[in-house]
Amino acid sequence: MRIRLSTYSTKPRGGVVHTLALAEALAAAGHDVAVWSLARGGDTGFFRRVSSDVDVHLVPVPEVDGETVGARILRSIDLLAGALGSAGPAPDIRHAQDCLSANAEGRAHGYGSLLRTVHHLDEFSTPELAACHERALVSPAALVCVSAAVAAEVRTGWGRDAAVIGNGVHSERFARADGASWRARFGRYVLSVGGIEPRKGTRDLVEAMALLPGTPLVIGGGDTLFDYRSYRGDVLARAAEIGVTPEILGPVDDDALPGLVAGAAAFAFPSVKEGFGLAAMEALAAGVPLVTRDLPVLREVFGPAARFAADPPGLAAALRTAITTPDPRRAQAGRALAAAHSWTTAADRHAALYRNFRAGRPLARLGNLDDT
Repeated sequence: MRIRLSTYSTKPRGGVVHTLALAEALAAAGHDVAVWSLARGGDTGFFRRVSSDVDVHLVPVPEVDGETVGARILRSIDLLAGALGSAGPAPDIRHAQDCLSANAEGRAHGYGSLLRTVHHLDEFSTPELAACHERALVSPAALVCVSAAVAAEVRTGWGRDAAVIGNGVHSERFARADGASWRARFGRYVLSVGGIEPRKGTRDLVEAMALLPGTPLVIGGGDTLFDYRSYRGDVLARAAEIGVTPEILGPVDDDALPGLVAGAAAFAFPSVKEGFGLAAMEALAAGVPLVTRDLPVLREVFGPAARFAADPPGLAAALRTAITTPDPRRAQAGRALAAAHSWTTAADRHAALYRNFRAGRPLARLGNLDDT
């Protein structure tokens, strides 16, 4: 099959990580795969090297001083739609990985043959972004979700059934990582990956760390389309008030990430909204204790491999236990869970879904991903 995956960014966000890994696994299975993406800030490539078996097409988004978020959203859709529309006939499968690329694909070649993955659901106050989000849920011909919990939200909120295909994880890459240099640098640290953002629950994590004096908090990642400077300022001001001084690394080089994860004494994942939790699954692959927000989706994905908490005191208690009381059985369960989520399996399930979709089977059957 000729498959086009489209995404909104070249940065190491969860949906982008998913897009590249899925594209490479589909190409390894013999499919003709292309990835299209917007590229901001002068980027000339993705955050990591992409297999030469995948055709990569980047659409530059020049910076415009003083541009609002809404105007940037509309301009980004216009640029990507124009590039896709000029690329020639549509491939066998068009699969958008977010609301921006779904809107661009729909404008370029229509929504009637478009698949869209819903990684998680958001609530936006910017009118242009809220409209983009809504259109990308109601207009594509079929939806895919990375967890049953998100599929249930889509069914409840929009009355649409979606196929469920979980993320993969490069488990061996994290399982064999050496975190010694990071431990030498920071000591017994708690790690959070995803930056300082409202959705990532960073303020609650800072409040929790105040209850763990002497334990360093390291925050990696966080390069996104949206402007969270106000939230970041509030979080850091609160951290200073309560005596927490996080080590803020910003985006971490992809080659260095496994070691950073493996070196942590515990991985904190206090997100208030998630669709799967790929970064947390990578921590389990590395054998690192995981503490997450007590959300239905995270209980679905991680089950007995994680510890769960609902508020800062609960997060602090769970992190303290994770750090001070090793649990080999939980660690073994985490490694096994991560190893079971391979990108090869995810690609096989996507290929089966694509075949069903091309055959015109009813949407209700898209969850039946065998080869019949």
